[in-house]
Amino acid sequence: MARRDVVVVGASAGGVEALRALVANLPADLPATVLVVLHTPAAARSALAAILDRSGPLPASAAVEDDPLTPGRVLVAPPDRHLIVADGYVTLSRGPRENGHRPAVDVLFRSAARALGPRVVAVVLSGTLDDGTAGMVAVHARGGITLVQDPDEATFEGMPVSAIEGDSPAAVLPVRDIAARLVELVGETVPDEPASQASDLMHQEVGMAELEAIVTSSADPPGKASGYACPDCTGVLWELTEGGLTRYRCRVGHAWSPQSLAAQQAVAVEGALWMALRALEEKASLATRMAEGAVDRGHRISSLTFEEHAAEAAAAARILRDLIERVGTLVPHVESDADLRREPSQPLP
Repeated sequence: MARRDVVVVGASAGGVEALRALVANLPADLPATVLVVLHTPAAARSALAAILDRSGPLPASAAVEDDPLTPGRVLVAPPDRHLIVADGYVTLSRGPRENGHRPAVDVLFRSAARALGPRVVAVVLSGTLDDGTAGMVAVHARGGITLVQDPDEATFEGMPVSAIEGDSPAAVLPVRDIAARLVELVGETVPDEPASQASDLMHQEVGMAELEAIVTSSADPPGKASGYACPDCTGVLWELTEGGLTRYRCRVGHAWSPQSLAAQQAVAVEGALWMALRALEEKASLATRMAEGAVDRGHRISSLTFEEHAAEAAAAARILRDLIERVGTLVPHVESDADLRREPSQPLP
């Protein structure tokens, strides 16, 4: 019989504090590998592995290509690389972003579910929006266990709430209790073969994360055409339904949950409004200069025409400024990487 021996953990905004509390309450002889994804900016140098290494008895390090799944270790996804689980080891990939992130929690969870089935325990901690929910569904489908941080304790409740609503996890607990539950779960015997085989969709999506050309060049993209465009590459997004969740993915693999897609669309709308505002301001400025030049040349009628153009452009610009102010309410909180550069003064209780 196989044993439950891999813990995958996903977090985002507010996640450093929760991760520190989690590893602080895990024993040095934990018979499982702990794999961690925290959303980080692509160009940043992450200190998370060093922070976690100092926070508890388990040694923590940034994952490298072909790192083995060794019990009693914490492996952290490096910036701008997906952390992907294979059979007995991990790989790193610059595959397409999911929900705007690389590394993405869903990629880690889904790949672990495909490779290891019931040997996996998945944990979602503090974060905004909903990365991790689809991955939890995949873990659950393959016989793994899913745990979620209590939203009332989380610094940001978005990811925990989404995971609860989308997956019906085995337990919703404070971080300290999650650690205690993990100690109970890991090392237990599980069936050698999962109750259900990995779906074609799961194989396809993991293949996309691994940049497998045979997947992205397939004549049959996943799902059905949605009518929406991918914010990353402007390709057609295909609508996927899995475990009651609706998601979107383009041909080359960029993936979006409804929440993340809406958030990115709001950002795109704001960008388009700024471009339009810039064009109107330039038009108003140019028309004003042309009116002044017409006056200097004694062309009064032309001057009045240019002044009207300038006034119309300025009036339209005022409307756009108001729209920009309003669209700001559609753009979600932007996660800060400040918590990666300094440690919280106190861990969670």
